[in-house]
Amino acid sequence: MKIAVLSTDPTLYSTKRLVEAITQKGHEAVVIDHVKCFLLIEGENPAILYKGTIIEGVDAVIPRIGTSVTAFGCSVVRQFELMKVFTTVKSQAITRSRDKLRSMQILAKAGVQIPRTVFAKNPAQVNDLIKIVGGPPVVIKLLEGTQGVGVVLAESAKAAKSTIEAFFGLKANFLIQEFIAESKGADIRAFVIGNKVVAAMRRQGAEGDFRSNLHRGGEGRAIVLTEQEEQAALGAAKALGVKVAGVDMLQSNRGPLIMEVNSSPGLQGIEKATGIDIATLIISYLEEKIKTDEGDTVGV
Repeated sequence: MKIAVLSTDPTLYSTKRLVEAITQKGHEAVVIDHVKCFLLIEGENPAILYKGTIIEGVDAVIPRIGTSVTAFGCSVVRQFELMKVFTTVKSQAITRSRDKLRSMQILAKAGVQIPRTVFAKNPAQVNDLIKIVGGPPVVIKLLEGTQGVGVVLAESAKAAKSTIEAFFGLKANFLIQEFIAESKGADIRAFVIGNKVVAAMRRQGAEGDFRSNLHRGGEGRAIVLTEQEEQAALGAAKALGVKVAGVDMLQSNRGPLIMEVNSSPGLQGIEKATGIDIATLIISYLEEKIKTDEGDTVGV
């Protein structure tokens, strides 16, 4: 098979590992910078132009779509879908997972446990918003934030009010969530492929930082999930229709709480922490599912 990795940078760890795994499994690997693609919209002959040439002969794609180009990246993935090319993550699933508000609504509807979360546009409601989520303290998240950027812990009512009013003033869209003190600055990343959790790690935030993202200086170590944690991860990925996902959750006194489902999860941190060859597992999943191409059955 000819398998394309959609990535803007072929030197990234995850991209290189996927290319390596594709090659080792006996397939042809090609890296396509989706940002440089041209989409030809033409009746029954949708096509993609890349570097002056129509893309042909690609059997499957593995999307690695950055958050800054989500809309266009998903358009490229959708074009491949129209061309009947198998993709490990559907364009609609990527779109759902990237919209923090929409993903929280879908997860809640599916019965997946999440932190208490509110979204509002009226600055006069600041005090009510803080109380609704049990604060202070509260966590304030920009809807467009990623890798811990745009996430603020407001430890007092005054700090929360100032931050919320500032975001309102900037016309920024944000969520306000309850602060889970018992997580102690750590979270769990569960890597889901298909209907199985293939690896998991506990990420501990850097000293003095409640955010546990490895990009913010956090550290990861391999763990074995409880059955409840495993089911929470699988339920979250299924609810959003993401077949290859990094599911982030917090350990709370009322059980695991899902924070986010990442549709382009990085491989470096979790492969290093667990020693598991996740890249090869993704290609094995692709080899199995390309025969049936299950499609995207989530309707929200």
